[in-house]
Amino acid sequence: MIERSYVELPERGVLVVSGPDTRAFLQGLVSNDVMRAGPDRAIHAALLTAQGRYLHDFFVIEIADSLHLDCEAARREDLLKRLKLYKLRSKVTLEDATDRLAVAAIPGEAALAALGLGPEPGAGKAMAGGAVFVDPRLAAIGARAILPRDQLAPALGACGLQPGDRAAYESLRLKLGLPDGSRDLEVERSILLENGFDELNGVDWKKGCYVGQELTARTKYRGLIKKRLLPVLIDGPAPAPGTTVTYGEQEAGEMRSAADGLGLALLRLEFVDKLEAEGGALAAGAAKLTPAKPDWLRL
Repeated sequence: MIERSYVELPERGVLVVSGPDTRAFLQGLVSNDVMRAGPDRAIHAALLTAQGRYLHDFFVIEIADSLHLDCEAARREDLLKRLKLYKLRSKVTLEDATDRLAVAAIPGEAALAALGLGPEPGAGKAMAGGAVFVDPRLAAIGARAILPRDQLAPALGACGLQPGDRAAYESLRLKLGLPDGSRDLEVERSILLENGFDELNGVDWKKGCYVGQELTARTKYRGLIKKRLLPVLIDGPAPAPGTTVTYGEQEAGEMRSAADGLGLALLRLEFVDKLEAEGGALAAGAAKLTPAKPDWLRL
Protein backbone atom coordinates (compact mmCIF):
# COMPACT_ATOMS: atom_id res chain seq x y z
CA MET A 1 0.00 0.00 0.00
CA ILE A 2 1.13 3.56 -0.76
CA GLU A 3 -1.57 5.79 0.68
CA ARG A 4 -1.15 6.83 4.31
CA SER A 5 2.25 5.18 4.61
CA TYR A 6 5.92 6.07 4.89
CA VAL A 7 9.09 4.28 3.86
CA GLU A 8 12.33 4.81 5.76
CA LEU A 9 15.25 5.23 3.36
CA PRO A 10 18.41 3.84 5.00
CA GLU A 11 20.31 4.50 1.77
CA ARG A 12 19.98 8.24 2.42
CA GLY A 13 22.24 10.31 4.65
CA VAL A 14 22.12 13.86 6.01
CA LEU A 15 24.84 16.49 5.93
CA VAL A 16 24.44 19.78 7.82
CA VAL A 17 25.93 23.05 6.63
CA SER A 18 25.90 25.90 9.16
CA GLY A 19 27.57 29.22 9.82
CA PRO A 20 27.24 32.81 8.59
CA ASP A 21 28.53 32.04 5.06
CA THR A 22 26.37 28.93 4.50
CA ARG A 23 24.16 30.25 1.71
CA ALA A 24 26.87 32.16 -0.12
CA PHE A 25 29.13 29.09 0.08
CA LEU A 26 26.58 26.68 -1.42
CA GLN A 27 25.20 29.23 -3.88
CA GLY A 28 28.46 29.30 -5.81
CA LEU A 29 28.63 25.51 -6.02
CA VAL A 30 25.26 23.95 -6.82
CA SER A 31 22.79 24.06 -9.71
CA ASN A 32 19.80 25.54 -7.88
CA ASP A 33 19.14 28.77 -5.99
CA VAL A 34 20.08 28.09 -2.37
CA MET A 35 18.59 31.43 -1.33
CA ARG A 36 15.14 29.91 -1.91
CA ALA A 37 15.68 27.13 0.63
CA GLY A 38 14.17 27.87 4.04
CA PRO A 39 12.25 26.24 6.90
CA ASP A 40 9.14 26.23 4.69
CA ARG A 41 10.83 25.50 1.36
CA ALA A 42 13.04 22.66 0.08
CA ILE A 43 14.98 22.61 -3.17
CA HIS A 44 16.63 19.89 -5.25
CA ALA A 45 20.16 20.64 -6.46
CA ALA A 46 23.25 19.02 -7.94
CA LEU A 47 26.99 19.40 -7.57
CA LEU A 48 28.80 19.08 -10.89
CA THR A 49 32.32 18.83 -12.21
CA ALA A 50 33.83 21.93 -13.81
CA GLN A 51 32.86 20.32 -17.14
CA GLY A 52 29.19 20.17 -16.11
CA ARG A 53 29.07 16.44 -15.38
CA TYR A 54 27.10 14.93 -12.50
CA LEU A 55 28.77 14.30 -9.15
CA HIS A 56 26.01 14.41 -6.50
CA ASP A 57 22.42 15.53 -6.09
CA PHE A 58 20.51 16.21 -2.88
CA PHE A 59 17.51 17.90 -1.30
CA VAL A 60 18.13 21.04 0.78
CA ILE A 61 15.93 22.43 3.55
CA GLU A 62 16.59 24.69 6.53
CA ILE A 63 16.23 23.12 9.99
CA ALA A 64 17.17 25.06 13.13
CA ASP A 65 19.00 27.79 11.17
CA SER A 66 21.19 25.28 9.30
CA LEU A 67 20.85 23.84 5.81
CA HIS A 68 20.36 20.07 5.78
CA LEU A 69 21.29 18.02 2.73
CA ASP A 70 19.37 14.78 2.13
CA CYS A 71 21.96 12.86 0.09
CA GLU A 72 23.14 9.34 -0.77
CA ALA A 73 24.44 7.72 2.41
CA ALA A 74 26.98 5.51 0.67
CA ARG A 75 28.52 8.53 -1.08
CA ARG A 76 28.17 11.16 1.63
CA GLU A 77 31.86 11.02 2.58
CA ASP A 78 32.77 11.89 -1.00
CA LEU A 79 30.27 14.77 -1.00
CA LEU A 80 31.60 16.01 2.33
CA LYS A 81 35.17 15.85 1.05
CA ARG A 82 34.30 17.81 -2.08
CA LEU A 83 32.50 20.49 -0.08
CA LYS A 84 35.50 20.82 2.22
CA LEU A 85 37.75 21.38 -0.81
CA TYR A 86 35.70 24.45 -1.69
CA LYS A 87 35.39 25.74 1.85
CA LEU A 88 38.65 27.76 1.90
CA ARG A 89 38.02 30.73 4.23
CA SER A 90 34.25 30.52 4.21
CA LYS A 91 32.74 30.67 7.69
CA VAL A 92 30.86 27.38 7.48
CA THR A 93 30.76 24.17 9.47
CA LEU A 94 30.19 20.85 7.69
CA GLU A 95 28.77 17.97 9.72
CA ASP A 96 27.68 14.42 8.95
CA ALA A 97 24.43 14.00 10.90
CA THR A 98 23.40 10.62 9.47
CA ASP A 99 23.77 8.85 12.82
CA ARG A 100 21.13 11.03 14.45
CA LEU A 101 18.84 11.95 11.54
CA ALA A 102 16.80 9.60 9.37
CA VAL A 103 15.19 10.17 5.97
CA ALA A 104 11.82 8.81 4.90
CA ALA A 105 9.63 9.02 1.82
CA ILE A 106 5.89 9.56 2.25
CA PRO A 107 4.60 8.49 -1.17
CA GLY A 108 1.56 9.73 -3.05
CA GLU A 109 -0.17 13.08 -3.20
CA ALA A 110 -2.87 11.97 -0.73
CA ALA A 111 -0.21 11.85 2.01
CA LEU A 112 0.41 15.58 1.74
CA ALA A 113 -2.84 16.48 3.49
CA ALA A 114 -1.98 14.13 6.36
CA LEU A 115 1.23 16.10 6.86
CA GLY A 116 -0.50 19.46 6.59
CA LEU A 117 1.34 20.32 3.37
CA GLY A 118 -0.01 21.96 0.24
CA PRO A 119 0.46 20.56 -3.27
CA GLU A 120 3.33 22.81 -4.35
CA PRO A 121 6.65 21.04 -4.95
CA GLY A 122 9.12 21.95 -2.20
CA ALA A 123 6.55 23.24 0.32
CA GLY A 124 7.76 22.29 3.80
CA LYS A 125 7.43 22.79 7.53
CA ALA A 126 9.18 21.97 10.79
CA MET A 127 8.23 18.76 12.59
CA ALA A 128 9.55 17.03 15.73
CA GLY A 129 13.03 18.55 15.59
CA GLY A 130 13.28 18.01 11.83
CA ALA A 131 11.24 18.82 8.74
CA VAL A 132 8.79 17.39 6.23
CA PHE A 133 8.46 18.70 2.68
CA VAL A 134 6.79 17.98 -0.63
CA ASP A 135 9.33 16.45 -3.00
CA PRO A 136 10.64 19.55 -4.82
CA ARG A 137 10.94 17.63 -8.08
CA LEU A 138 7.34 16.48 -8.44
CA ALA A 139 4.43 16.52 -5.98
CA ALA A 140 3.04 13.29 -7.47
CA ILE A 141 5.80 11.28 -5.77
CA GLY A 142 4.69 12.63 -2.37
CA ALA A 143 6.75 14.06 0.47
CA ARG A 144 10.01 13.46 2.31
CA ALA A 145 10.96 13.73 5.96
CA ILE A 146 14.24 14.45 7.74
CA LEU A 147 13.65 13.63 11.42
CA PRO A 148 15.59 12.54 14.50
CA ARG A 149 15.80 8.76 14.33
CA ASP A 150 13.91 8.27 17.58
CA GLN A 151 11.14 10.60 16.37
CA LEU A 152 10.58 9.20 12.89
CA ALA A 153 7.94 6.58 13.72
CA PRO A 154 6.17 8.57 16.49
CA ALA A 155 5.96 11.81 14.50
CA LEU A 156 4.74 10.22 11.29
CA GLY A 157 2.47 7.85 13.20
CA ALA A 158 0.82 10.86 14.84
CA CYS A 159 -0.12 11.99 11.33
CA GLY A 160 -1.86 8.68 10.68
CA LEU A 161 1.01 7.21 8.66
CA GLN A 162 2.24 3.64 9.02
CA PRO A 163 5.33 1.85 7.68
CA GLY A 164 4.65 0.97 4.05
CA ASP A 165 5.85 -1.17 1.17
CA ARG A 166 9.24 -0.16 -0.21
CA ALA A 167 8.54 -1.99 -3.48
CA ALA A 168 5.40 0.06 -4.05
CA TYR A 169 7.33 3.29 -3.55
CA GLU A 170 10.03 2.12 -5.98
CA SER A 171 7.38 1.28 -8.59
CA LEU A 172 5.87 4.74 -8.21
CA ARG A 173 9.29 6.36 -8.65
CA LEU A 174 9.99 4.39 -11.80
CA LYS A 175 6.53 5.00 -13.24
CA LEU A 176 6.99 8.75 -12.75
CA GLY A 177 10.46 8.65 -14.29
CA LEU A 178 12.39 10.09 -11.34
CA PRO A 179 16.10 9.21 -11.21
CA ASP A 180 17.60 8.02 -7.93
CA GLY A 181 21.06 9.54 -7.70
CA SER A 182 23.99 7.47 -8.90
CA ARG A 183 21.75 4.46 -9.49
CA ASP A 184 20.49 6.26 -12.58
CA LEU A 185 23.12 8.93 -13.30
CA GLU A 186 26.71 8.04 -14.08
CA VAL A 187 29.14 9.91 -11.86
CA GLU A 188 31.42 12.26 -13.82
CA ARG A 189 29.60 11.39 -17.07
CA SER A 190 25.90 12.23 -16.91
CA ILE A 191 24.48 15.61 -17.96
CA LEU A 192 21.66 17.08 -15.88
CA LEU A 193 19.40 18.01 -18.78
CA GLU A 194 19.42 14.48 -20.17
CA ASN A 195 18.04 13.34 -16.83
CA GLY A 196 15.13 15.70 -16.25
CA PHE A 197 16.73 18.24 -13.92
CA ASP A 198 15.29 21.17 -15.88
CA GLU A 199 11.65 20.05 -15.78
CA LEU A 200 12.07 18.61 -12.26
CA ASN A 201 13.11 21.92 -10.71
CA GLY A 202 16.77 21.02 -10.20
CA VAL A 203 18.33 23.94 -12.12
CA ASP A 204 17.83 27.68 -11.67
CA TRP A 205 18.62 29.58 -14.87
CA LYS A 206 18.77 33.02 -13.25
CA LYS A 207 20.92 32.46 -10.15
CA GLY A 208 24.30 33.17 -11.73
CA CYS A 209 27.51 31.18 -11.74
CA TYR A 210 28.10 27.80 -10.12
CA VAL A 211 30.49 24.95 -10.83
CA GLY A 212 29.61 23.45 -14.24
CA GLN A 213 27.12 26.22 -15.08
CA GLU A 214 28.65 27.11 -18.45
CA LEU A 215 28.21 23.68 -20.02
CA THR A 216 24.74 23.25 -18.50
CA ALA A 217 23.57 26.55 -19.98
CA ARG A 218 25.19 25.85 -23.35
CA THR A 219 23.47 22.46 -23.51
CA LYS A 220 20.08 24.10 -22.96
CA TYR A 221 20.35 27.12 -25.20
CA ARG A 222 22.02 25.34 -28.11
CA GLY A 223 19.55 22.45 -28.02
CA LEU A 224 22.25 19.83 -27.61
CA ILE A 225 20.13 17.18 -25.85
CA LYS A 226 20.28 13.97 -27.87
CA LYS A 227 19.36 11.50 -25.12
CA ARG A 228 16.76 11.42 -22.34
CA LEU A 229 16.17 9.25 -19.31
CA LEU A 230 12.72 7.72 -19.84
CA PRO A 231 10.48 5.27 -18.00
CA VAL A 232 10.15 1.97 -19.85
CA LEU A 233 7.76 -0.94 -19.53
CA ILE A 234 9.72 -4.19 -19.44
CA ASP A 235 8.41 -7.37 -21.06
CA GLY A 236 10.72 -10.09 -19.83
CA PRO A 237 13.49 -10.33 -17.22
CA ALA A 238 14.62 -6.96 -15.86
CA PRO A 239 17.90 -5.99 -17.58
CA ALA A 240 20.80 -5.13 -15.29
CA PRO A 241 21.85 -1.48 -15.07
CA GLY A 242 24.25 -0.71 -17.90
CA THR A 243 22.70 -3.23 -20.31
CA THR A 244 22.78 -1.89 -23.86
CA VAL A 245 19.38 -1.04 -25.37
CA THR A 246 19.07 -1.83 -29.07
CA TYR A 247 16.71 -0.98 -31.94
CA GLY A 248 17.26 -3.72 -34.46
CA GLU A 249 21.02 -3.93 -34.83
CA GLN A 250 21.61 -0.36 -33.68
CA GLU A 251 22.57 0.82 -30.20
CA ALA A 252 19.75 2.99 -28.86
CA GLY A 253 20.66 3.58 -25.23
CA GLU A 254 21.42 2.01 -21.88
CA MET A 255 19.39 0.63 -18.99
CA ARG A 256 19.38 2.17 -15.55
CA SER A 257 17.42 0.96 -12.48
CA ALA A 258 14.47 -1.43 -12.83
CA ALA A 259 11.95 -3.39 -10.76
CA ASP A 260 8.69 -5.29 -11.28
CA GLY A 261 8.25 -4.68 -14.98
CA LEU A 262 9.26 -1.01 -14.84
CA GLY A 263 12.57 0.69 -15.37
CA LEU A 264 14.47 3.74 -16.49
CA ALA A 265 16.60 3.83 -19.62
CA LEU A 266 18.76 6.56 -21.13
CA LEU A 267 17.56 6.51 -24.73
CA ARG A 268 18.75 8.26 -27.85
CA LEU A 269 15.87 10.42 -29.00
CA GLU A 270 16.31 9.53 -32.67
CA PHE A 271 15.31 5.95 -31.85
CA VAL A 272 12.38 7.03 -29.72
CA ASP A 273 11.17 8.95 -32.78
CA LYS A 274 11.81 5.97 -35.07
CA LEU A 275 9.88 3.70 -32.74
CA GLU A 276 6.86 6.02 -32.92
CA ALA A 277 7.09 6.51 -36.69
CA GLU A 278 8.13 3.09 -37.92
CA GLY A 279 7.18 0.65 -35.17
CA GLY A 280 9.53 -2.14 -34.21
CA ALA A 281 10.80 -2.67 -30.68
CA LEU A 282 13.52 -1.74 -28.26
CA ALA A 283 15.36 -4.60 -26.60
CA ALA A 284 17.73 -4.99 -23.65
CA GLY A 285 19.07 -8.46 -23.05
CA ALA A 286 16.11 -10.86 -23.30
CA ALA A 287 13.53 -8.15 -22.57
CA LYS A 288 11.50 -5.88 -24.82
CA LEU A 289 11.12 -2.25 -23.74
CA THR A 290 8.33 0.21 -24.39
CA PRO A 291 9.02 3.87 -23.55
CA ALA A 292 6.30 5.50 -21.41
CA LYS A 293 6.72 9.28 -21.49
CA PRO A 294 5.63 10.89 -18.18
CA ASP A 295 3.39 13.97 -18.20
CA TRP A 296 6.11 16.30 -16.89
CA LEU A 297 8.64 15.47 -19.60
CA ARG A 298 9.26 17.98 -22.40
CA LEU A 299 11.00 16.64 -25.51
